[in-house]
Amino acid sequence: MSVIASTEPPHIAHRDNHTHRDVNGGWLRPAVFGAMDGLVSNLALMTGVAGGAVDRQTIVITGLAGLAAGAFSMAAGEYTSVASQRELVEAELEVERRELRKHPVDELEELAALYESRGVEPQLARQVAEQLSRDPEQALEIHAREELGIDPDDLPSPLVAAVSSFGSFALGALLPVLPYLLGATVLWPAVALAMIGLFACGAVVARVTARSWWFSGLRQLALGGAAAGVTYALGILFGTAVG
Repeated sequence: MSVIASTEPPHIAHRDNHTHRDVNGGWLRPAVFGAMDGLVSNLALMTGVAGGAVDRQTIVITGLAGLAAGAFSMAAGEYTSVASQRELVEAELEVERRELRKHPVDELEELAALYESRGVEPQLARQVAEQLSRDPEQALEIHAREELGIDPDDLPSPLVAAVSSFGSFALGALLPVLPYLLGATVLWPAVALAMIGLFACGAVVARVTARSWWFSGLRQLALGGAAAGVTYALGILFGTAVG
């Protein structure tokens, strides 16, 4: 078996080969979980209503109402949450900016002490801190990363969060309604499409969790199916009691 030697310097070759998954999930995590939320909640809502032996029109209206209400609720909640988080971060950045302006020497000593605590020699730690503190904006970025654990240039957007939450939830919630919109008159096509969607979402989540795709898919299928089964049984129970 032949071995192809890399022409890149060793550190470049190591960098290219030594990679990790995004443990935070990046954009994939909120998108997939938003879709699963819409899918499970709307499927459970529709099966609960269908269990009460109502007509097709009522099920369709229920599904569309659940889609709209849930999507708007998710978008509003996500916007408020991310906006509040961003405002808090910006307030803390302003505090740090003010401290750098009023007490530059103390902040420099604080940064040097931080590098010393990480094993850097005191003289070198001070030299690094002095060099990084020459540019006020760079100094703010370094202090924000080290003290607050945030990147000032990568703050989340409330609008993007709201729109993405609305879209992912609506997409998931649409699946169980779609067969009825295409002419279905019974529940099982909606349940079947929703089950496929649940398995697919679970399989995609495996990219974040490092679990096998079939395990994640079956787990999500079981959880969503259980929710739909319970609400369907409750629909039958309440429908009989009310009727």
